[in-house]
Amino acid sequence: MNDCIVIIPTYNEIENIEGIIRTVLSQHKPFHVLIIDDNSPDCTADRVIMLQSEYKDRLFLEKRAKKSGLGTAYVHGFRWALERKYDFIFEMDADFSHNPNDLEKLYNACHLGDADLAIGSRYVTGVNVVNWPLSRVLLSYFASVYVRFVTGMKIHDATAGFVCYKREVLENINLNKIKFVGYAFQIEMKYRTYCKKFQIVEVPIIFTDRTKGQSKMSNLIIKEAIFGVISLRLKKLVNTL
Repeated sequence: MNDCIVIIPTYNEIENIEGIIRTVLSQHKPFHVLIIDDNSPDCTADRVIMLQSEYKDRLFLEKRAKKSGLGTAYVHGFRWALERKYDFIFEMDADFSHNPNDLEKLYNACHLGDADLAIGSRYVTGVNVVNWPLSRVLLSYFASVYVRFVTGMKIHDATAGFVCYKREVLENINLNKIKFVGYAFQIEMKYRTYCKKFQIVEVPIIFTDRTKGQSKMSNLIIKEAIFGVISLRLKKLVNTL
């Protein structure tokens, strides 16, 4: 059985989904792909089903009843992957902001290197972001500065959504306790990994903003991240994390 699964959550990604699937599955490393679709009105899931006949036993789909948030989609995918004994479990966006050619870099950091969690980092070697407005770059960059200050994690890109976990990490994190659903989910997962004393390594990547489809960012997601970090730190201090 293949040892790597790339989990890609989708909601209205019909413009990107076929391209991202074909590109991931054309990599030298024979990755598998799991799409978690939240019943996209644009029929993203139907396009995945069409492609499954071409990529039999490599492309999988879990279709949920409604839009329920990024965090719950990934937790759903983690459980699915752990049940099927994958050793390396990836998170990746559908919109090509994460370059599929970087998947093997993350894999090598875990498989050949010391990483238990490899992060595709936009900020570990400066600011490697293309086509974002300055306001968005500053929001993302200083969010990670804020997370480092509050939590003590020495991570430059705490909100990164392009990562590879060894299965042991996800087996040792109580997925039932994951509460955040937006970008705070990414911070929560890294913090729980950090608190379990797993090795976290940042791998430099270039992040390119989407050219098709719509961003899912909102004010509620930003607020969740700001106050969620404080909540995580307080739970750690009182030993309830």
